[in-house]
Amino acid sequence: MKANAVGALVALAIIAVLAAYGSLFTVYQTKQALVVRLGEPVRVITEPGLHVKWPLIDTVITVDNRILDLENAAQEVFASDQRRLVIDAFARYRITDVLRFYQTVTNIEGANVRLSSLLNAALRRVLGEATLIHVVRDDRAALMARVRDQLDREARAFGIEVVDVRIRRADLPEQNSQAVYQRMQTERQRQAASIRGEGNQKSQEIRAKADRDVTVIVAEAQSRAEQIRGEGDAERNRIFAEAFGKDPDFFAFYRSMQAYEAGLRANDTRLVLRPDSDFFRYFGNPSGKETPKDVPKPAAPQQPPAQPSAGGGG
Repeated sequence: MKANAVGALVALAIIAVLAAYGSLFTVYQTKQALVVRLGEPVRVITEPGLHVKWPLIDTVITVDNRILDLENAAQEVFASDQRRLVIDAFARYRITDVLRFYQTVTNIEGANVRLSSLLNAALRRVLGEATLIHVVRDDRAALMARVRDQLDREARAFGIEVVDVRIRRADLPEQNSQAVYQRMQTERQRQAASIRGEGNQKSQEIRAKADRDVTVIVAEAQSRAEQIRGEGDAERNRIFAEAFGKDPDFFAFYRSMQAYEAGLRANDTRLVLRPDSDFFRYFGNPSGKETPKDVPKPAAPQQPPAQPSAGGGG
């Protein structure tokens, strides 16, 4: 009897422990909870800490109260100037009404699906009123603010607040990008050819000017050289003239030695001259004067005939 009582007490204690364990749950600071009883929401818990629920019949659904990311697939959008753009955008949002969130989209996956469709529609509406330049460069921040406001108004119905919307990439479609690239490449090649032609023309002008300057400088140098050479020859002739005036014999000897040096070169000493040519006058006489044999001797005076003596023997 006592054993049965002890077993019953142990069983009751275990049931009590399980019941207590099943009735207690913790809500963390990064979460908020919705208590659902037999499929019907009964309570929203936003305060962190330890809370109580009915075991077995109550279910606790927790959702994140931090900012969540929505990654949207790239899509094509027509701008107001009929340019097609590939827009890669993303959004950030938080859950503000857990009950409405649960009743409308149930969970995060459902919320992302609904928000993606709403984000695509907002992008088409807002960007369809802007030009390509405004989307890409001029008014991107203002356009994104408009998209965020429209998406936030529509997301309030799901208990969601949209914090931010951004465009990660806004490009032309691949075929348009290739066409634009080819057009840009053609334009750059045309500019390069124009610049190259201007460079060649400038090069020809510089080269022609340099050639003209070289011709002028060489002509002036040659003229100056001829002038200096003429002045040198005149100075040389003056010196020769002074030397000749001081010692004509030495000057004649010096000029003859120069003539011998120029005429009697190595391996070429053949000359066709008369033996008594003036060219060889220093060979016969170092003084260069005529030898005595060349001077005609004066005729010997004739003796008068002998006269017969006076008287004779007879």
